[in-house]
Amino acid sequence: MRMLLTLWRREMSAYFLSPIAYVVLVFFLIVMGLSFWTLITLLVQGPSSSGVMRVLLGESLFFWLALLLVAPVLTMRLFAEEKKTGTIETLLTAPVSDVKIVWAKYLAALAFYIILWAPTTVYAVLLARFSPETAPIDWGSMTATYIGVGLVGAFYISVGLFTSAITRNQMVAAMVCFSVLCAMFFAGFIPYFARTPWIQEAGRYVSSVMHMMEFSRGVVDTRPLVFYLTGTLLMLFCTVKVIESRYWKA
Repeated sequence: MRMLLTLWRREMSAYFLSPIAYVVLVFFLIVMGLSFWTLITLLVQGPSSSGVMRVLLGESLFFWLALLLVAPVLTMRLFAEEKKTGTIETLLTAPVSDVKIVWAKYLAALAFYIILWAPTTVYAVLLARFSPETAPIDWGSMTATYIGVGLVGAFYISVGLFTSAITRNQMVAAMVCFSVLCAMFFAGFIPYFARTPWIQEAGRYVSSVMHMMEFSRGVVDTRPLVFYLTGTLLMLFCTVKVIESRYWKA
């Protein structure tokens, strides 16, 4: 555990010592600020039939823009940069298991992801404080929405970690991750076009959009919980196997 914590601190320091972290932070806050501005504009025009959290997070284009771009950028350097600079050999020959290395990098990226989202909780507090009649806050749906944000983000980051492990080029890792996440995003539209029932059901099961819409309504279903938790563990397992592949080559 002590070694895992040391590696985690190393990765967190790398984030805050890199300018890319601050670029991501500024970009994220600007995009989510636009989402909040859109919500305020909608509420000024009159009561909305949609819940506040659905407009702010579940249905907002700005929300999905931030979510689809942040995960690839946060994870693209984790293994790809180490491979390119050659520091990966020093890291892998250290007296620490590959599993701990993968988990340390993953938990660091996840921690930074949580730091990005933490300021957005202020939006709901502001609405509840200054506009209680126009924008009543359902704290249950708010909690469910952030559970969804955490689950989706945890899975997306695990995908990004895996794509970073299979290449030494950061841009390639980011593009592959972004492509996979976009595929899951557009899967949300399959039920509206497909005629076959099982294809429609499959689209609903993997659709991040539909999952977030359910979470933003305050519905915490076990199916997305299982999907994201097992998907995250599967991606981490595959990442470990990619790192261990150096033994196969030897």
